[in-house]
This record gives sequence, C-alpha cells and structure tokens, in this order.
Amino acid sequence: MAGTLGEIRDTMSGAKRWLLPDGVKEVLPPEAGRIETLRRRLLDLHNSWGYDLVMPPLIEFIESLLTGTGNDLDVETFKVIDQLTGRTMGIRADITPQVARIDAHSLGITGVNRLCYSNTVLHTASANPLASRTPLQVGAELYGHAGLESDLEIISLMLESITHVGVDAPLTLDLGHVGIYRGLLAGMSLSDEQEQTLFDLLQTKAVADIDAFVVTLDIAQQDQQMLQQLARLYGDISVLETATQAFTGASEAVLDAVDYLQQLATAVQQRFPKVTLYFDLAELRGYQYHTGVVFAALTPAFGQPIAKGGRYDDIGQVFGRARPATGFSADLKILVELSTLEPAPAEIVLVPNRDGLTSEQCQLLWQTEAELRSQGFRVVAQLSGQENSVAEHSRQLSWRDGAWQLD
Repeated sequence: MAGTLGEIRDTMSGAKRWLLPDGVKEVLPPEAGRIETLRRRLLDLHNSWGYDLVMPPLIEFIESLLTGTGNDLDVETFKVIDQLTGRTMGIRADITPQVARIDAHSLGITGVNRLCYSNTVLHTASANPLASRTPLQVGAELYGHAGLESDLEIISLMLESITHVGVDAPLTLDLGHVGIYRGLLAGMSLSDEQEQTLFDLLQTKAVADIDAFVVTLDIAQQDQQMLQQLARLYGDISVLETATQAFTGASEAVLDAVDYLQQLATAVQQRFPKVTLYFDLAELRGYQYHTGVVFAALTPAFGQPIAKGGRYDDIGQVFGRARPATGFSADLKILVELSTLEPAPAEIVLVPNRDGLTSEQCQLLWQTEAELRSQGFRVVAQLSGQENSVAEHSRQLSWRDGAWQLD
C-alpha cells in the first residue's frame, strides 16, 4: 500500500511541477516582445516630459518599505528574513514608497524633481479578479511642487501614457479629493471606531446604511446632513455645484477642496476634451497616505481602473523630508492587453550554416550578419544539421559572385 501511495505522490508531484501559483503568469513570445517594445515607448515618452528613470531594489527592509503607506500595502507585501542580519525584509508591492525614499534621502534635490520607473512588483493576493499578482508597474512621480500645475501635469502625463501605448478605447477620468472627507470629520470629534465604520460604509456606497449610522452619531444635525450628502455626491461636473451648496456650513478646507476640483476639471477638459469626467467626492482610495486629489482612468473595455494616482505630500516625512508629491502608476501588462498598437516586426534574414564554407566565406558572412543587424534586420543563423530549423523568414543570404547577397 505504501508503494502505491508513493507512486501516486510521485505522479502528482511530477504533474504539478510546471504549474504556476494562482495569479502568476509567464509571458511568452511574441507577447513578451510586444510588452518590451511598448515599455520602451512609454519610458521614452516620460523622458520627453523631463522625467528621470530610477530602478529601486526588489527587496528592502520592511521599515522603509511600508512606512507611511497604511495597512493595505502591509497586507499585500511578502515578508522574508534577511539571512545576513536577521531583520525582516519585504518584497516590494508598490514602487511609489521606494521612489519617495529616493527623492527624500538618496537624491536630496531641493527643487522640483521628476522621476519615473518601470519594474515588476509582487502581491500576496490579487487586488481584484482581473488583477495579476505580479504587475509590471510603470509610473511617474513629481516632487517639490504643491500647486494645481503639478497635479495637472501628472494627470496629463497619465492620459498621454495610456493613449501613447495604443489604448484607443473611450476614457473616463474619475476625480475625488480626500481633503473633503478629512475636512468634514475634523470638527466632529468621532471615535476611531466610528470613523472606521463610516469609512467602510462610504466604500460600499450603501446610502441607506450610511443614513442610519450617521443619525446615531452625537454630532450637530447639520454635520449629519453633510455626511449623508457626501455619500450621494458622485456623477458629472454638476456634482461640484451641488457640493458647494451642500457644504455651506463646512470648514474653509472643505470648500477649498471642492473649488480645487473645479479648477482642475476645467484645465483637464481643455487639454483632453474627449475624456469624460466623473466625480466621486466620497472616493477614499489610499486615504491613509493621500492628502489631496485622487484620480483614476477607466475604460468600458476593462472592469477596473487601468491607471490611478493622487497627491501624497506627507509620504517623504519619515525619510527626513516631507516634500509635496503627486504621481500615478499603471500595470503595463493591462495597458498592452488593451492596446491596438502592433509594433512592426523586424524583417527576418536567414543565414546558412557554415558547413563546407571556406575561412574567407565564414569571415565575410560574419561581417555581413553584423552589418544587417545594425540596419535593424533580425538575423537568424542555421545550425549544422538543422537546415529546416528556421521556418519563418522573409529573406536569406546566398553566396554569389564572390560575396554574400541578400535575396
């Protein structure tokens, strides 16, 4: 019986050796080449906007990797023990905190600093049914400026990035501002438990449950009404006018945030008239570290945001410098999946094997191969005994009149 169980175990083990974990996929030709081509195209775009490429390490000590980012990223991060120091290390689940550390500590630039990146991150679980656990995260961050211009630049670059890689589906820009929610709560003296309950209810958009919970709070009736209205403030740009009226008794910080969204929306619409604007004033994504506007790009072709970002002015404080910061990120694999752009394939030239060639012919063949590769051809050599190994080629080299000719 033991032998039978052993055979079964060996068979099962052998059958599963090629399987990958759930949410983890390998990328094969030609898709891998397509992703790399569009990645280079995207980084060239970011460079043309003045953004410098950085390459943070895959793994860091957990203290620096998670500081200031809230509990969500902690849950998403794989932890390992460093065999050299015994300290806990984390495999990055988001590159933004790493870039914040680079700006605050490694570079130390006092003025505006523009940085971009493109690297794989790892998540303990998929963020949603459509998400990968190994996204190829691309993004851009702007440090050192706290005004409308920098938020507009980052949103503009995000939208340009999406279209630049060939996503031509209709786009919707979802805009919110965490300062509205934060400003409303500032004078209400809610307990931590009450704040968490309200936060959770706002994420579900369960208006009836929000109304029922708010009336149990020991706050002024006007404050109750503003919280109830907050859950209903989503839709087109008319929402901002409604918000101004609904928050008449709110603090100046709340009204300033609404006005900021109005100015930002007007500027975005002028630059991108074909992009639909949508507002959700109860959008609290990344509330733990975002400090101002939050935004996301959506398309009917995909059920989740294809790029997102926001302002996070305090994230560098733990590294010694609380600089203004705004940025966006996206999973390049998703953008490529939605892209209609097909990079032109290089023309394939077949090089014959060297069996029976003279030393002079071999040397001239090598020089010809190098010249063709420098011209952009994809040059593939046949190997001895493998005359039919290259099935797809459009041209080939032949020895004629004392030289290698391209047929």
